[in-house]
Amino acid sequence: MTDTPDPIMEAIGRAVMQGQNGDSAAARTALLDLWNRIGVTGDPLHRCTLAHSMADLYDDAAQALAWDVRALDAADAATDERVQAHQAGLELAGFYPSLHLNLADDYRRLGSFEAAEEHVRQAEQAAPALPEGPYGDLIRSAITGVAAAIAARDTAPRASAPAAS
Repeated sequence: MTDTPDPIMEAIGRAVMQGQNGDSAAARTALLDLWNRIGVTGDPLHRCTLAHSMADLYDDAAQALAWDVRALDAADAATDERVQAHQAGLELAGFYPSLHLNLADDYRRLGSFEAAEEHVRQAEQAAPALPEGPYGDLIRSAITGVAAAIAARDTAPRASAPAAS
């Protein structure tokens, strides 16, 4: 990790904690303020992290989808060099399973099963980049669960999915 603290990443982390502690409205406000500071052409790591986190604060699949698309677009603009400047050993490839998983779940919840199938397939293809351990296991399990829900044409929110309080 870099020796210099990254105030934007720290602010994103504080907002995420607000959301996890049940204050989704305050978390969304804080993240929107940061989004406006970063800008749509700002640091891709900041944009990806913020948008990925913001999507989790919405129960509405269409709102989550808008943020998940932003997160994927930002990841596509990021580089391993930038990601590793933030945290040594972190690989951009490890972002894609979760990003595509979230998009698959959004599209599934909206009943757009073809798009959902494409993104769950991309999540499955990217899954080897996941680390071993609890985080990787969580994402791999969620990919399996979303794939099953897509196959069943189920649009109900998953009980284990992050969502607004």
